[in-house]
Amino acid sequence: MRTTTLGTHGPQVGVIGLGAMGMSFAYDMASPRDEAASVSVIHQALDLGVTLIDTADVYGPYTNEELVGRALAGHRDRAVIATKVGLECVDPTGGPGGSPLVRPNGRPEHVRAAIDASLRRLGTDHVDLYQLHRVDPEVPVEETWGALAEAVTAGKARHLGLSEVGVDVIRRAEAIHPVTTVQSEFSLWTRDVQAEVLPYCALHGIGLLPYSPLGRGFLAGRFASFDELPDKDQRRRLPRFQQENLRANLGIAAAVREVADRIGATPAQVALAWLVAQGPYVVPIPGTKTPEYLADNAGATDVRLSPADLADLDAVPAPAGARY
Repeated sequence: MRTTTLGTHGPQVGVIGLGAMGMSFAYDMASPRDEAASVSVIHQALDLGVTLIDTADVYGPYTNEELVGRALAGHRDRAVIATKVGLECVDPTGGPGGSPLVRPNGRPEHVRAAIDASLRRLGTDHVDLYQLHRVDPEVPVEETWGALAEAVTAGKARHLGLSEVGVDVIRRAEAIHPVTTVQSEFSLWTRDVQAEVLPYCALHGIGLLPYSPLGRGFLAGRFASFDELPDKDQRRRLPRFQQENLRANLGIAAAVREVADRIGATPAQVALAWLVAQGPYVVPIPGTKTPEYLADNAGATDVRLSPADLADLDAVPAPAGARY
């Protein structure tokens, strides 16, 4: 797989990463989790050159880091581990549909305790990228970011990143400690970051990690109807997946498929290749727990989109329905 770096000064990674959240959390929760299969997918990812493995303490909650840690036992030097802090679970089943209820927690004492807990679960003495999952509106970001910077000073984290923030927050954090990456939802149907965040990151050598780069499977053509969504799946609560919006959004998936058919690729590969084309430090982190989908996603590194292909994809209309 082709490689890049996470921004100007970050570690080298494959141009496609792997989001591990769905192996433990959020999607298709009515189906039993198959840990052996998930571990196998992480090993396959490393073999394919998908070296950035993204998780968070709150995924599961907490079990996703443990899974990643078990998968990387004996393989630590092959992976770039990215985890997050800044959300805490206050009720494992108190959220919508019995999902975990979480809230922001950016207090410095929480960050200091959380990094040690993450390292224990991951079975490592450091993480390569430690990210602030969400800014706590009750705590100045400078205080939270300063606590993350302490983890770097202590050798517990190598680099720091932000998630779902605007340029103002990036600037405030940079005044305390360098920002290596920004993680945001970014795909052909979620393009908000193109207005300010993506240009700022490109200008300042900051890596951008698009999560949900396949529109939670929609851009890959995996869902054409609300009824096709698995039971106990968080997508059933999202406005864009409600039947009327979903029907209106089918044209977006069709446009991606048209380009894919034209160049002999899959829709997922086209959607990911469009993101990679947005800049040298843009590294999508599609999530999967399926070997076939992983191989398909990794194949995006070999897809070259022409100016005409990119223009057709850029012209895809905005989706119907809010993100959340």
